[in-house]
Amino acid sequence: MNFPNHHKTFTVKPRSLALSSVSLMLLIGLISSTSIQYGHADVPIAATADDIRPLAEGDGAPGFTVKTVAGDRFDFDPRALERPAIIIAFRGGWCPFCNMHLSELRNVIPEIHELGVDVLFLSGDRPELLYSSLGEDTQENIADLDYTIYSDADANAAIAFGIAFRTSDRTVNWLASNGHDIEGSSIANQGVLSVPSVFAVDIDGVIAFAYSNADYKIRIPADELLAVAKDIASSAP
Repeated sequence: MNFPNHHKTFTVKPRSLALSSVSLMLLIGLISSTSIQYGHADVPIAATADDIRPLAEGDGAPGFTVKTVAGDRFDFDPRALERPAIIIAFRGGWCPFCNMHLSELRNVIPEIHELGVDVLFLSGDRPELLYSSLGEDTQENIADLDYTIYSDADANAAIAFGIAFRTSDRTVNWLASNGHDIEGSSIANQGVLSVPSVFAVDIDGVIAFAYSNADYKIRIPADELLAVAKDIASSAP
C-alpha cells in the first residue's frame, strides 16, 4: 500500500537517534493500521450483477459471520489470521457452473492446503444443504478432499465484500420450476445472490488478489488459483 511522501528537513542529535528511530517506526505502524479500511462501510446491495462494487486488491478484508453445515456460527476475523486465506464465493449447489468449478478445483485444493493457505468456500444455501445440494458428480469429486463450505445464507459476507445483488424474478422462477430447494437461502432470506468471486487475503488481513465476474459462467481457472495461493504463501512469515 502506498502513502504520500512528506519531505521535511530536521536535525537529530546523536544521543537521540535511537529514540527518534523508534518513534518513526511507531508512527509508520500507526499510519499503516489506520489507513486500512476493513470491508465496505456503506455500499448498498447492487440492483444487478453488473452493478456490484467489490473490494479490490489492497483493501482490508472484511470480517464476516457464516455458518457450518451443522449450523454452528463461524466468524472470520481478518486481523487475527494464523494463515493466509482464499475465500471463494459461489451461488449455491443448484448452480451447474458452480458445480463444475468446485469439481475443477479439486485438482489444486490439496496443494494449496500444503502451501499453508486456508480455502473457504461460501455458498448461498442454508447449512444443511451445503453439500447435499451439490450434483452427485461434484459430491464424489470432493468427497475425500478438505472442502470447507460455509453457509452465507444471510449474505453477511457477500454484502461485506460488495458482491451481493438483488435476485431477479426470472432466477427465482427458474429455480422454482426446476424444483430447487431455496428455503433458508440468501435468495429466500435476503433476496440476494453473490457474484461468483475469489478473494485472497494475506496474513495481515489485506486482500492480495480479487476476482469477480458478473458473468456467472466464467470462473477463475484452477491453475491461476494455485498461482495466487503460491504468491500469498510466499509472503507469509
